[in-house]
Amino acid sequence: MSETDPDAGSLAVVGLGPGSAAQRTPAVSAALAAATDVLGYQTYLDLAGPFAAQQRVHASDNREELDRARHAFTLAAAGARVAMVSSGDPGVFAMAAAVLEVLDQADDPAWHGVQLRILPGVSAAQGAAALAGAPLGHDFCALSLSDNLKPWAEIERRLALVCEADLVLALYNPRSKARPDQLARALAVIRAQRAAATIIVLGRDVGRPREQLTVTTLAELRPEQVDMRTLVIVGSSRTRRIERPDGGCWVYTPRFY
Repeated sequence: MSETDPDAGSLAVVGLGPGSAAQRTPAVSAALAAATDVLGYQTYLDLAGPFAAQQRVHASDNREELDRARHAFTLAAAGARVAMVSSGDPGVFAMAAAVLEVLDQADDPAWHGVQLRILPGVSAAQGAAALAGAPLGHDFCALSLSDNLKPWAEIERRLALVCEADLVLALYNPRSKARPDQLARALAVIRAQRAAATIIVLGRDVGRPREQLTVTTLAELRPEQVDMRTLVIVGSSRTRRIERPDGGCWVYTPRFY
């Protein structure tokens, strides 16, 4: 099955960005428009639509990533043009890794013959950072606080090492109804090494109608301010803020030491 075969099935793993169509790349929009089948978590499908009447939409639970990826390869191997949707960037705590993990484990030649593309999008960290200014202007680390796929002890170990390295930290999946205490536990690790005045950026629903940006400090941050729709950026010792005439502020981390 060659790359130019018009009957070849294809799978595009696409990043929707924060949610606004204005922040979606033209390549992603084209892949969505060309798809015969679109797969994803219902919330992300709502962001990706509306779809044409002839397009088949397959919704699944957010915790069924590997099954969703297998379904996508089954459809694509049969000749469908499939789009798998992720919010943000599909390669950052999202579906691209699940798709490649399933492909790595597959022994079906038809699955390996699928034309696979990973199309990037604006990640949650990038969206929140741009709204605040440039807090990711120097070295930074992205870390998920979800222990669904890795042990909490490993999360704490990595947090401690990142704080020791004085990197800006972007925290994904910071707090949920199922994990209400983990942000507080993470903050205890961070506060042991970071100054109380460390700048914190909270970006909630960035790129969506209820977008909110909060700039606070490590001392003032309360876990109740954060949910799963919030991206938390913990500044380094060099992260700064500039007060604005409108009462807001810009946050940035200088590139020069």
